[in-house]
Amino acid sequence: MKNSKIILTLDAGGTNFLFSAMQDGREIVQPFHLSTDSSQIDICINQLKTGFGEVIRQLPEVPAAISFAFPGPADYPQGIIGDLPNFPCFKGGVPLGPILEEAFGIPVFINNDGDLFAYGEALAGALPEINTRLEAMGSSKRFHNLIGVTFGTGYGCGVVINGRLLQGDNSAGGDIWCFRNKKYPEMIVEESVSIRAVKRVYAELSGDAAPLTPKDIFDIAEGTRAGHREAARASFAQLGEVAGEALASAVTLVDGIIVIGGGLAGAAKYIVPALTAELNSTLTSFSGKTFPHLQMQAFNLEEESEWKAFAKGNATLLPVPGSDRTVVYDSMKRIGVMVTSRKTSQSIALGAYAYALNQLEQKG
Repeated sequence: MKNSKIILTLDAGGTNFLFSAMQDGREIVQPFHLSTDSSQIDICINQLKTGFGEVIRQLPEVPAAISFAFPGPADYPQGIIGDLPNFPCFKGGVPLGPILEEAFGIPVFINNDGDLFAYGEALAGALPEINTRLEAMGSSKRFHNLIGVTFGTGYGCGVVINGRLLQGDNSAGGDIWCFRNKKYPEMIVEESVSIRAVKRVYAELSGDAAPLTPKDIFDIAEGTRAGHREAARASFAQLGEVAGEALASAVTLVDGIIVIGGGLAGAAKYIVPALTAELNSTLTSFSGKTFPHLQMQAFNLEEESEWKAFAKGNATLLPVPGSDRTVVYDSMKRIGVMVTSRKTSQSIALGAYAYALNQLEQKG
């Protein structure tokens, strides 16, 4: 991802704006923070202009573009941000991209944070990491498709197929947060795959109504804080199970690696086993025949034994009749589930950076 062009980036949270700039795939300035004020659109826009302006003053040359993530809904190709719970001043739609283009005279690219997380992981994270390890182990298997999911305030998702980000015709590609909930079929899946879900399930199972954070519940699961240890572990496991049911539908279409990020990824030791167990569950037909939920076997790549089985596959050499040639045939259809090796915000920033470079190259 090396490139001499400088791209301005932004981590837009509900409480803070974090402005930065990237070149050659790395951050090149001291990030600039501003507290988010979403009470009035003029105030919010001025904050964005101020933040990007401060970063530009640190740069040795004019940046090539601005690229960042905003939580949906939005018309991302047009740079229009719609109604956002954390940013009420955008109600009715605000052409944020064009506003910033007019202010700074450079292209502006805005995307969903789940999309950019997936894009960053596909280009400079999970996919190259897995393929490099497979090559080092002598495996002929390579992966080209990825689903990136974030577990946090909500259930974010992005899809990358053969290096191309799936955006969809309505800027809604990869939106699995509104899939049906396995535990509560009348509800959206996000009600069981989010911070609020972990807190709710722990309270229900433990009978403890104290205002605990997910970190508190994780510490209880680890035994380093007093509380109902089994209920704490079960609250994360239930998130993994319900997330896995939704991902089973998504990954059936995409057929690629799953990488997990977000604030709850720190509890992956309790989430991922339940998630992969759900992916590897079975279904039946009216005749009583049993079928795997997926056409592929899912491996928990956080476990070394599963990684080895994943890398080994079921490769054999097949002779080519009438010649001295042989070809490798690996009959094991498989995917892996792993946790990002970097901060989620770093993957999002890399995705934003790579997306801007790609768009600038396409436009010449």
